Amino acid sequence: FGRYSDSYKPEAKYDAWDQAMALFDKQDFLEAYHKLLQYLRDEDAANVKWWKNEEGIRFELLQGSKKIMGYADLRKVYAEARIAKANDLEEGFMRRLLEKNYDLQYSQFALDPDNYLTIRFDTYTLDGSPYKLYYALKELATQADKQDDLLLDEFAGLEPVDINHLQELTPELKIVKYDYLHQEILSVIDHYKNGTLDATQYGGGMAYLLLNLCYKLDYLIKPEGFMMETLERVNRKYFSIENKVTTEQKNQALLEELEALIARPKEDFYKEMYHGISTFGITTPVNHDRVNSFIDGELGNMDWFYQNGHQTIAQSVPGYIVGYCLFNYALPKPDRDIFHLYYEITEAAYFEQLGFSPIYYKDGQFDKKAIKARLKELSEANEKNYPNFKPQINNLNFDSMSHFVKSYLMMVRALDMTKVFV
Repeated sequence: FGRYSDSYKPEAKYDAWDQAMALFDKQDFLEAYHKLLQYLRDEDAANVKWWKNEEGIRFELLQGSKKIMGYADLRKVYAEARIAKANDLEEGFMRRLLEKNYDLQYSQFALDPDNYLTIRFDTYTLDGSPYKLYYALKELATQADKQDDLLLDEFAGLEPVDINHLQELTPELKIVKYDYLHQEILSVIDHYKNGTLDATQYGGGMAYLLLNLCYKLDYLIKPEGFMMETLERVNRKYFSIENKVTTEQKNQALLEELEALIARPKEDFYKEMYHGISTFGITTPVNHDRVNSFIDGELGNMDWFYQNGHQTIAQSVPGYIVGYCLFNYALPKPDRDIFHLYYEITEAAYFEQLGFSPIYYKDGQFDKKAIKARLKELSEANEKNYPNFKPQINNLNFDSMSHFVKSYLMMVRALDMTKVFV
């Protein structure tokens, strides 16, 4: 679930980073790169591989749907990812990638002699510090991972390459995710157009409804390609400083994006439903204080809607807080764990369809015992680095879903997330 983050590394990885920087300063370049690869490798995912020989190091990184291959020797560092095979050299995709080159800091899109669209990076070893290589490889990898699905979806003359490492979801899981997507979007559209609140007069409330949905879909469905780009575009559009339009106009733009999503054939969604391994995260690391500030700034906005009988909008406010944080931030691990549990409770029917248990909420009833037991498990699991992470379980209010979600966010707000390095 959710966006990959490379922020949850054990202390040994940070030691490897420090060693890489020190070795590079001593001009022990190849050993510095070896330590950098150790820093990048996730032992559980096996996302990074390398091979050392007399000439240097060859390496392979995985980022979602793409495989990045490269080498480093005493003279040069080079990395490349093949995006797609071009059967026809269409002006559309060639122009697009040429324009994108102006936005890239380290890498560039290119066409190789065999008509493979690639993205590549190179630098002289003397100028290739681990710091520079980290950001260069991150740019190359994340751009390759994003562009392949988008280009393949739009241009029929392209065919996929280097995707044997991907793990396709089962047909049953694809159906559950597709049905959930349609059900949730149609429900929100109906509430927006036919609900008890006037969408023009209460644009702020409708924004919570729409954005909560977008962030929820991103986390729970974990989309790739077209859908992922659509949800990212929704986020950019709504919060663009230059976009000086009314909230109602922003809401209409979001609504159109959602309607376009459900207008796509299901087969196009199915092509983008796969599991890939990643090396680089795209979210911004933050601490718990940032989460608290966001809760303080938004949670009180649910009160008016709750008091006036608009429960769906009221519940969208804490949902928006959770979703926004998971969409935009690399949260401390306990925050991520506890926000994931929030979705397991509030979207329990979806998790049940996916085959998860226990079911925390069903037929209007909370499984209080299971919720409390899970919170205690999370406390114990994070105890090593966060010894004061003790959720105040007794402060949860199970009278209704609206009461619960507000009390849950207040519980998060009260957490002591002082980290201890061991």
